[in-house]
Amino acid sequence: MSAEGPSRSAPGVTASGREVVAAAMAGAAAAWVRSLMPEQLAVAQRGSPLTPGAEAERLKWFYTPTDHGGLAIRDQTPHQESLAMQLVASGLSKAGFATVATVMGLENILDQVEGWQVGWGRRRGRDPGLYWLRLFGRPGDPVWAWRFGGHHISLNNLVVAGRVVSTTPCFVGADPAETELLGGSLRPLHGLEHAARQLVSSLGARQRRRALLHERAVSDIVSGNRATVAHGDTMMHMQDLWRGQFADRRLADLVDDIDRRAEEGSGYTERDHAALAISIPPKGIGARDLDADQRADLRRLLALYTGRAPERLADAYAVHYAAASVLDEVHFGWAGGTEAGEPHYYRVQGPNVLIEYDNTQRGANHAHSVWRDLTSDFGLDVLAEHRARSAH
Repeated sequence: MSAEGPSRSAPGVTASGREVVAAAMAGAAAAWVRSLMPEQLAVAQRGSPLTPGAEAERLKWFYTPTDHGGLAIRDQTPHQESLAMQLVASGLSKAGFATVATVMGLENILDQVEGWQVGWGRRRGRDPGLYWLRLFGRPGDPVWAWRFGGHHISLNNLVVAGRVVSTTPCFVGADPAETELLGGSLRPLHGLEHAARQLVSSLGARQRRRALLHERAVSDIVSGNRATVAHGDTMMHMQDLWRGQFADRRLADLVDDIDRRAEEGSGYTERDHAALAISIPPKGIGARDLDADQRADLRRLLALYTGRAPERLADAYAVHYAAASVLDEVHFGWAGGTEAGEPHYYRVQGPNVLIEYDNTQRGANHAHSVWRDLTSDFGLDVLAEHRARSAH
């Protein structure tokens, strides 16, 4: 069982809280399903996570502008779109939903940044309507799940026995990371970046040497879109982050070029990637070696990720990480520059939590962030227990 999250029996968590969130999800999902035409439902819904074929599909997740699987927002009526977004909102805090909705809208800005030229094999390459929603099983079943994703968004939720047991992997990115507005700027992930920079800037020389993972930033998160993360995993390259291979040679060349430029920008070799590989035990400086103010900064950083979850679950995470013994096992690591505008990467890792953030591409104006549970992404451990009980 996870010792670092409210999926089951973490400190501060009540079963009723997980049940309330699950009931809201089931109600929103059922309303969306009732609104769909048969041909839409055939695309939107797959079998239970207990069936091998559906489970194999559920474990596929992406953050690139590829087909994430399910019914796209643009292929729904306005009423259906509203119901779909109500389901998405049921799996997020108010602030989390606002962030996700903002990132979806960034596709319009990115289209302009790229001169309206990037196609990705479809009529509109950057499309705020290309976010896909898919159910696995039926809302209210003993085991059911739902997934929502598109470019820079991936939300994955599992409900077992009427309780939310997993909300990870949870990916949110932003491109551009910062956009000029009249009288200000739009920075959806600024808090994640500012809080981590504040922590690394507070470290003394000896602490910083322990926290430093590499002098240069890696060009992407290291865990990629793997279903599970393991010791020794190195950064996945762009070519492996898509659903299948491109039949169009032009698109394959485009992805190759993006990856090549990203690698040239980071200056990483295979040796550098190995140095930044996921490791168990974690790299970086442990919370037990931080002072009281720095530990508070680390808790605030954790809360910016766990705070994506619905408030009942997010509050439980906050209570959990308030325990000194839990925080002691969490490590913080940094790679790259520490000044605003410099390419950088950071990692927060404990026995059950993995957080990664990078802002390196497009002149350090293209950010990725992911929150994962190393022992229960997709609720795989809970499903294993469920299968074992059902077999007897």
